Amino acid sequence: MSDLGEWRVSGNAERQRGVVHPEGRISAPAPRPLAIEARELVKRFDGSVAVDGVNLAVPEGSIYGILGPNGAGKTTTLRILVGIIDPDSGYRRVLGHERPREIAHLIGYLPEERGLYPSMKAYEAIAFLGALRGLPLAEGRKRGRALLEEYGLGYAADRQIRQLSKGMAQQVQLLGTLVHEPRLVIFDEPFAGLDALNQGKLEAVIRALAAKGTTVIFSTHVIAHAERLCDEVAIIAGGKVPFAGPVDVARDRIPAQVQLETRLADGAWRAAMPSDARHERKPGGHNHWQFALPDTGIEPLLRALIEGDAGILSLSIERGGLHEAFVAIAGEAAAQALMHGHGNGNGNGGEAR
Repeated sequence: MSDLGEWRVSGNAERQRGVVHPEGRISAPAPRPLAIEARELVKRFDGSVAVDGVNLAVPEGSIYGILGPNGAGKTTTLRILVGIIDPDSGYRRVLGHERPREIAHLIGYLPEERGLYPSMKAYEAIAFLGALRGLPLAEGRKRGRALLEEYGLGYAADRQIRQLSKGMAQQVQLLGTLVHEPRLVIFDEPFAGLDALNQGKLEAVIRALAAKGTTVIFSTHVIAHAERLCDEVAIIAGGKVPFAGPVDVARDRIPAQVQLETRLADGAWRAAMPSDARHERKPGGHNHWQFALPDTGIEPLLRALIEGDAGILSLSIERGGLHEAFVAIAGEAAAQALMHGHGNGNGNGGEAR
């Protein structure tokens, strides 16, 4: 897999750098083409709406997360994008094509429900999954052995799937998703069931794919993975997407929080303190304050603290995280469902994941 996606690197890099003109002027980089464009996707099952007007725009070469609790519509959305099912209405374009099944050889898809034939040997299972995407079986076997070696599983190449641990079998299926060197990789809850070590390995794989120009989309209900990995995210709840865009833009929905510790609890400087600042007396007589960063910035307050001899012990400005942004955008109920891995009660069962 050492050459996976290399044919796309130089073009993406040039677009990201922008153009330096002879006179020194730097033009903004051209926007990257979209690997996926979806507009107003709707899908119903037995009268229930699983996907309700979803809009997505996924740039080529990006890591894009679809974030939401179980039952939110993530799996149904991914199945529409990969062409397993068609929307009842709406528009999708995947790598420039409106019928994703016709470009299956350009797409790698790892479903949430893992499934390999237990009697197959590991390298054969990888080759078989590649063959389903148009890779000749002989080439798939060759690549399968090479991939297993590359990822430290060469010793298990000739073992049957039934002889592997659950984690090893998941890695085999992951390699089978990548063996045909797709331009677009879609993972549905890829971290589910993996221990911390293998989660870290998978994060490294995702970063390596994107570094070589491959577009990676994954769904998850674990915010930490999305925050560490993603360039952009779509927050999905109840089949709708209340936010889609860069992670930084989502986090900017939450005002930065100021953490301040002073020796004194009162003084003329208190007039500069926001009225809703939360105050807590700490052991040793210190005073801790927390409040949203004022629109005017921290400088006026800092000046008042210094001039008023408040005794500043510490001051930090902390930006809101993606979890706080999710709560603000999708609501507390969706956030609780996200944290506990529960559905959102929309009655769609497994189809609305």
